[in-house]
Order: sequence, then structure tokens, then C-alpha cells
Amino acid sequence: MLKFVERKGTDCAKWDGLKSIFKEDDLLALWVADMDICVDEHITDAIDDYMKTGVFGYYKVPEGYYDSFIKWEKEEHGLEINRKWISFTPGVVAGFYMAVNMLTAPGDAVIVNTPVYYPFLNSVKDNGRVLVTSELVCESGRYRMDLEDFENKIKANGVKAYILCSPHNPVSRVWTEEELRSVLDICRRNDVAVISDEIHHDLIFGDSVHVPVLSVSEPGDRIIMFTSASKSFNLAGLQNSFAVIANDELREKWNRYTTGNGIRAGNPIGYIAVRAAYDHGKPWLEEVKQVIRSNYEFIRNDLGKKYEMLVFTPLEGTYLAWIDFGAYLSADELQPFMQDKCGLAFDYGSWFGGDMSGTHIRVNLATDPANIRAMVRRISDNL
Repeated sequence: MLKFVERKGTDCAKWDGLKSIFKEDDLLALWVADMDICVDEHITDAIDDYMKTGVFGYYKVPEGYYDSFIKWEKEEHGLEINRKWISFTPGVVAGFYMAVNMLTAPGDAVIVNTPVYYPFLNSVKDNGRVLVTSELVCESGRYRMDLEDFENKIKANGVKAYILCSPHNPVSRVWTEEELRSVLDICRRNDVAVISDEIHHDLIFGDSVHVPVLSVSEPGDRIIMFTSASKSFNLAGLQNSFAVIANDELREKWNRYTTGNGIRAGNPIGYIAVRAAYDHGKPWLEEVKQVIRSNYEFIRNDLGKKYEMLVFTPLEGTYLAWIDFGAYLSADELQPFMQDKCGLAFDYGSWFGGDMSGTHIRVNLATDPANIRAMVRRISDNL
């Protein structure tokens, strides 16, 4: 049975880091994308066994760690991964920051689809590259790529790399095989390298099916696929992620780049936790997904019935709800209302780029249902 935890006062970024972002610390935190749920006991048991050794020296990564990941990807996503394709990265964000540096030069253009997880935007700007955006098209709350705009922007700006978000954060889209093939065709004919963030790939709902980008690639495609157990199993703080590169030349380049920067391996606890998650964590994950789905439906059924002009993006993937309050609040009014009147902390649409997102909030659904009920009550009492 899942155990929800009170994380305030535990040096938790989501709860104890509120003041640095929101200038207040007495808010209901529904922003940072990690869970207020204890991890599966198989993970804590495996870590406990290691801690009992009493020795925390240099660690040899067991082949079983890779075997567990390879088996998970095959069974859950139909992706056959060769062991040699796998490299370490201390996080998916760190991974695509490094990939931007490796694949492009200062002044080169990198394209993303907005609205998108804001580290995508920062990874381009922080590294002196030129940010090019192709905004997703919203149709009744559901988003799609504008492939014509995407290719035109690539050609007009001489784009060198594309950062794909799959599933897409924050709009919860699980891209279809046809969509992925189309976008890869565009990148291939314009010689654009693809950096694919697939960290939310286990968090899929309804009839949606995650299609790994490598499963629809062609020989010679320059693709780096990043993924991790961190979102699926609430392990982000352990900084253990995968870079999966099928292209031999690109993989050799990546390994030279990371070795040259001293990035060789992570800490033992990260490897141990990830292996235990993939070996034993599926039942726990299914329970978590039920909570996420239930929390989403509660918000939609309650607020959606009271405020019929709210626009809810369908929950296809991720544990994030994307809600447009534009019929009731302007972009300038949104954060003061949610924060000052309701005492709530969200990620706000303006953080994610794009021209149409200023009246949106991103809600973390991986939390105690009591927090979701409190959120709904506070909004209802004040809107």
C-alpha cells in the first residue's frame, strides 16, 4: 500500500525551497515534478542492505543494473537496446545540457516545441546557442506539432539540433508513431541531430502508447535518447540516468566528451535503487498511476463542472495536469490569485515559453489526494 509523506522540513526542494521562488514559504506545493510518496519498499530494502556493509568506497557497477534496464525497456516499451548503446549521465537535464554542448557550437541554433519544460529553453540560452521555438498547436486543449512551421524554422535558422520532449512536459502529449516518424524525417533531411528526453515514458494513461524515438529511427540517424527511473519511481535525488545512443560514431563522440569532462559513473545508491525499481517496482508504479489518474479526474470533475470554461489538457502521459484559466483570469492575474488568495504554488505557463501559455498552470498530481482536494477547495472558494 502506498504511503504519502509530509516532506516539509526535510530539505525538500518542492516544499522547503518555496521562498526562493515564490517569496513565501507557507504555500501548498504542487509545482516541482517529484512525488510526495514513499518509494517502493524493495528499493529501500536494497539500499538498507548496502548501508549495512558499512563501507562506501569505490563501486563496480554490476552488469545486472544494465540487464534490468534492458529488460524493462523491452517488456514495457518494445525497445531492444544493445548493452553497448548505454552510457551514464547524472540526470536527464544534465544529459541534454551536455548534448547541446557536444552537438553544437556557440551561436548555433537549437529548436524546441513550446510550451516546454523550461530547462530545455535554459540549456540553449545558458550555453550561448540561439533558441528557436516552434509552438505547439492547441485544439480543444489537446496539442499537436505544427510540422510545416517546424521545418520552416529549421531551414530559416540553420538549426543544428532539436530537443524533443516525449512524452511532452507540460502538455501531457504522448506522441504517436506517425508524429515521431514525421518529425524524424524532417530532422534527417535537414541534418538536424535529435536529443530526446523520455524521462516520463513509464507514466502513460488511457489508450496512449509510448513510442521510443529509437524504435522509429533509421541507421545513421543522430539521436541521443535520455531516460531514467527518476520520475517513474521517485528517485530524482539519486542522480542516475541513461543516455542511449545507437549510432556508433555519435556514441563514441559522446563517450569522449563525457570522459573528457570527468563524467564516468554515479554513486552506488543510485545504481542499487534503479536496479531494484526495474526488477520489483512495477506493482508499486501501477498503484501510483491510479493515484495520479484519480487526482486528475477529481480536479476535472470538480473544478470543470463549476467552471465550465476551464480548459483541461487530456492526461495522456506524465503526472502533470495542464489547465488554462484564461476564461477567468488574465496572465497578469493568474499567479497573484493562486498564490496570494489561494496559498498555492504551481509552475506557471509563462515559465514554459510560447505565446499562448500565460494563463496556464502545471499541477503536480503525484501527491496525497488530500492536497488535491485542498487545492480545489481553495480555488473554488476564491474564483
